[in-house]
Parts: sequence; structure tokens; C-alpha cells
Amino acid sequence: MKRFIPFFLALIFALAAPCPVLPAQAEEGAQYAVAAERDVWFYKDANEESGLFILPYTYYVSVVSEGEPFCAVEYLDDTPPYRKITGYCKRDRLTFVDFTPARPYLRRQITVTYTLPDFPSNPAGSGSFGTVEKTFLFYGTYFSGTARYHYVYADGKFDYVPAAEEITYDLNTDYLSPSSGSALPPQEQTAPLSAGQIAALCILAVAVVAAAAFILRGRRKSPPLPEEERSEF
Repeated sequence: MKRFIPFFLALIFALAAPCPVLPAQAEEGAQYAVAAERDVWFYKDANEESGLFILPYTYYVSVVSEGEPFCAVEYLDDTPPYRKITGYCKRDRLTFVDFTPARPYLRRQITVTYTLPDFPSNPAGSGSFGTVEKTFLFYGTYFSGTARYHYVYADGKFDYVPAAEEITYDLNTDYLSPSSGSALPPQEQTAPLSAGQIAALCILAVAVVAAAAFILRGRRKSPPLPEEERSEF
């Protein structure tokens, strides 16, 4: 019985050891990648001659399929009044993440003011309708030489409008967190003992005590020799 005591003790320590908790896996669903640079282009086709616009900085595309050097991607969605647009981005310009961002797409409206030309024969008036304002949904920015345009959507059509000013918006920072799937592995955590483990520990402890008591009882001293036998020595 004595030789089983080390086994019982080892089993107790094994059950008492904290159990590591594995890092949570990313939920299944869309794969996202962020424009972590200010010049990530969204292309109509898988070539650099078909650039439509530069993605808003720190916002995301949904990756439809990964490829090299281009990935098929989607930007925005079909939530009215917006419309999803499908195209391509260069893989090495994207930063992939393993989570679903809370704010993947920039939802921004811009208003463009058009001034009507003056006509020499225009009748006298106050000029109340000499300017027209139009609201568009902003998707990104396009450069042609030094000229800048906005790629926009309105009335069921995508097109460009002159950029009178730079668009400002809040930046995303969630992709900068270590939990966003970067090279830093999450630290292991330990979980407390379960009720089953505690019960098993109690049973084993009682068994070890009982075994020890049994062994100690077996180690009784030999009965003293009779008087006459001791006198012979």
C-alpha cells in the first residue's frame, strides 16, 4: 500500500493544477482588412490602371477572396441609401484583422453647390435660383495630376464630383489593439477549479489519509519477550 502514496499525491497535484484557457478564436464570418495607409486604392479591375478611388484612411473592406497581388473586396453595403461596391485592392496594401470591426465603413454625406452661369438676356430678378445644392454619398478620393475629385453615389449612379475641400472624419483605432490579430499572441489565462475537480480532490485526500493510517497501524511494535527469554541474554 505504501507504494501507492506517491501516485495519489501526484494525482492530487495534477487535478489541483490550474487549467490553461485557450485564446478565443475569431468568429466565423466576413474577413476584414483595413486601409492602414493613406493611399490604399480601390480598383474596378485587378490591375493598377483601373483605380476608382482611395479608400478612407483607417476604414475597412470586406475581403471576398484572397489573391496575389490583388484581392477581391467589397466596400460599404446595401443599407439604404448606400450601395455596396465590388472591386479589388492590392493585397500588400491591406492590413488583415481577425475580428469584425464596429465601424468598418465610413458613412459620410457631402453637399456640392453648383452656380448657374449668368445669361446676358436673363430677366431682372433676385437670383434666388442662381445656385443649386446636391447631396452625395462619399466613397473616396481620386487624384488626377493636381486635381482632386470625390467618388460619390447618388440617384442610383456612381460618379465623380470636384473636391472643393478635404473631407474630414473620425479615424478608427481598433486595428491598433494587440487583440486585433497582430503578431503578439494573447497571454494564457488560468481557470478556477471546477466542482468536479474539487470533489475528486476531496475523495483522493480521504483515500490518502486512510491509506496512511492503515500503513501506520501495520507498523506495530513487536510484543515484549517473556521474562525468561530476556534472562537468557
